[in-house]
Amino acid sequence: MLQNLKFLQSTPQLLQPPTSAAPLPQLHSTCFPILKQFKISRRELTICSNSSLLLLLGSQALKSKAKAEESSPNDNQQEEENVATPNPNCGNKVPTKRAFLDIAIDGEPVGRIIIGLYGDDVPVGAAWFGSIVSGAAGISYRRKEFVKIMPNYVQHGGLRSYGVDAELANRSGSNLAVENLREEWEREYEKCPGVKNSAGTVSILVRDPSKPPPKLKLVARKGKLEIDEEEIGTEPNGTEFVISIMDSPELDASALVIGQVLNGMEVVKRIGQVKTVQENTASPYFRVAKLIGDKRAVVAERGFNRPYAKVVINNCGLMD
Repeated sequence: MLQNLKFLQSTPQLLQPPTSAAPLPQLHSTCFPILKQFKISRRELTICSNSSLLLLLGSQALKSKAKAEESSPNDNQQEEENVATPNPNCGNKVPTKRAFLDIAIDGEPVGRIIIGLYGDDVPVGAAWFGSIVSGAAGISYRRKEFVKIMPNYVQHGGLRSYGVDAELANRSGSNLAVENLREEWEREYEKCPGVKNSAGTVSILVRDPSKPPPKLKLVARKGKLEIDEEEIGTEPNGTEFVISIMDSPELDASALVIGQVLNGMEVVKRIGQVKTVQENTASPYFRVAKLIGDKRAVVAERGFNRPYAKVVINNCGLMD
């Protein structure tokens, strides 16, 4: 009993936090001599070893905290300099051309949307959108539908990369490719901090951030099994566009801002009030299917937030 009492009197010292940057010599003077002089139980040995580990972790935490305090002022200064020097051209974009979209819901005309295109700031995106609106690309948004209505924005389905749309584009020499648009989006994304897709902006979808990675599968070729990648879903072809009803930072990672609504924002809000298919992404079955790259999940996701009414562009073109 006396031996146990002596050990219990010494253990509280081991549980105290380290008072200096080098507590290791204290370990040899408290814990390990006791192990030599007394017979202790497994429980006491566990307490002793855990105390030693706590002392070691405590000393390392103090060292890392001191290093962080030394380096943090410089890092904070660099971050403040980056935030304090925004590009002045990002908030002062001037439209160079105007385009119009005449909208109808279930065959009933609801008004015209006038869009100002930023031809000087995003020349590739503005020229591409203007060529489709005017029909110069051999294809047009006429009679094409809005396919998704979200609380913050409305999305137009664009043109198809196959069938009649692709044939008309090929005849006029247009290419439904998004590489140049993606390069312009990367430059704008790095140049302009903050929210790009603010209320009233018009953007072209250039990439799909929610697209799952390629799915690996075994394929038999010439009598041998090989690992192949299967793409799930398709990337945008540069013709789908969105109009923001409110600030939509969720679009910044996928959409290139090409213009601003100059007139007809009430028509955009009217589109946003159309009833849609209820989203079911919270379902555990959908989450698992999406995680493993099941094609059925991709197809089901396309139907979420789709309008029940037919929202169509009756006519479109350039105004000047």
